[in-house]
This record gives sequence, C-alpha cells and structure tokens, in this order.
Amino acid sequence: MPVPPAHRPRFVRAPQPAAAAQAAAAGGPERLNKRMAALGLCSRREADEWIAQGWVKVNGRVAEMGVKVTPADRITVDRQAEQHQEQRVTILLHKPMGYVSGQAEDGHEPAVVLIHSRSHWREDPSKNRFSPPQLRGLAPAGRLDIDSVGLLVLTQDGRVARQLIGEDSGIEKEYLVRVTYAAPGGGDIATDVQAAFPPAQLARLRHGLSLDGQPLKPAQVDWQNPEQLRFVLTEGKKRQIRRMCEQVGLKVVGLKRIRIGRVVLGKLPVGQWRYLGPGERF
Repeated sequence: MPVPPAHRPRFVRAPQPAAAAQAAAAGGPERLNKRMAALGLCSRREADEWIAQGWVKVNGRVAEMGVKVTPADRITVDRQAEQHQEQRVTILLHKPMGYVSGQAEDGHEPAVVLIHSRSHWREDPSKNRFSPPQLRGLAPAGRLDIDSVGLLVLTQDGRVARQLIGEDSGIEKEYLVRVTYAAPGGGDIATDVQAAFPPAQLARLRHGLSLDGQPLKPAQVDWQNPEQLRFVLTEGKKRQIRRMCEQVGLKVVGLKRIRIGRVVLGKLPVGQWRYLGPGERF
C-alpha cells in the first residue's frame, strides 16, 4: 500500500564526507536542533517541537531529544512538519510611535496588540485571513525603538527569525532619518543641515564609529534631502542610528524604517499590517 503524501518523509541532507571532516575539525558532533537550524529548516524551538512529535529521523530512526549528529548523518523530516510550518504566518506592521517592539515595558504596549482583524490592511494582496491562533508564538524579528516608526516584522516562522536576526544575518535595513546639527560654534541647525554638516563627519557615519567597544560594520549613509539622511545598515545594535548620530553632533528628530531586505513598507498605512506574501522573500 502506498504511503499517503502527508506522511512521506522529506529528504533533507545526504552524508557529505568533506562536511563531516570539517565538523570533526570544528569540534565534532552537535545537537540535532542546532544542526537543523543551521541548515535553515526551522528554528531550534521548532526543531524540538518536531522531534517531540516524532517527525524527525536520523539515519532512518526516529530521533530522540538531545541527540547529537554530524554532517555525515542523514536527517529526514516528515511532511507533517512541513505542513505545520506552512501554516505559520509572517506579518508586516507599520509600527506607530509609542509602541515597543517586544514585551510591554514602562507602561508602553507591545506592537503585537495592533495585530487584529480591524487593523488588517484592506489592500493586502494575500489570501490569508486573520485568526487568533496566528497570534500564538508571534514575535518581532528585530527591534524598532518606541520613538521610531515604520516596518516591523513579526513572525511565527523560525526560519524568518533566523534570517533577520540570526548571528550570521546580513540582511539590509533601510531608514529615513530626520536630523538637526549641533554646530561647534553653538546653536542647533534645523534647516539645510546638509550644508552645515562636515563631509568628514558623514564619512565617519559610513565607516569608522564604534558602539559598546565594538567597531561598526560599514553603512550606506547619504543625504536624502537637506534635513534627512538615508541609512542602510546590515546590523542592528540597540538604538544604533541615534547613537551613531550623537557621536558626530547630530540629533535624530524622526526615524522611519522603510525596507528590510527586498521587502518594502510601501503604501502600508500607519498602525495597519499585512501578511508576507507567498512570493515575497527578504
């Protein structure tokens, strides 16, 4: 009798002798959940869920929690895990000022409270429809300060979270930043800041600053108009742009994130959200 499609295992990784040698040189076996996350299959938490459900096999045998593997081991994942993952949503929110990205703090509400049917953008091209289970495990993949606005990603999908905020993430994030300049002679300059701001300081914003004792990665920084800069970063330290600006005499008076990777904020209204479409990729 043929095996129903929903229960056929999905082949994931064949033994690779060269990879096995590399793993041995790097310190030997690693936990299965870490290996699955490194392969981009899911997050470690999702891997643990799948292992607990009996959806993961190593070399043809159902894996136990905590088992260690090498690249030479053959990992297969049941189709049920894939179907379970496909049901998880990623949401794009135009975060307003006054909301924190993550857990509630200092009396301020988290941005996730804005995710409900009434705030779903009417022009969302996705065929998804909102349901309360979509809030379960929905978490921000990156931060956006309470006094900043723009594109915030919330996801149930560990693959998306790892892509955006994993240790090896290099996804670009683009911001429009309105600034004033504290000129050395005294007084804040709020109009035609570009004319007063030294080109050498602009070069420092692009590369040469440090935060928390660590040098920052090169950034793209250009004038969008005489009072507004455009930043493109590939890292996301806490309040990074504001702290960078402080080091060169600039004060941020408005900050809006308009792009993450290939996904743009576009026409999404403030306080509303839409689903990441099936054809969209960061």
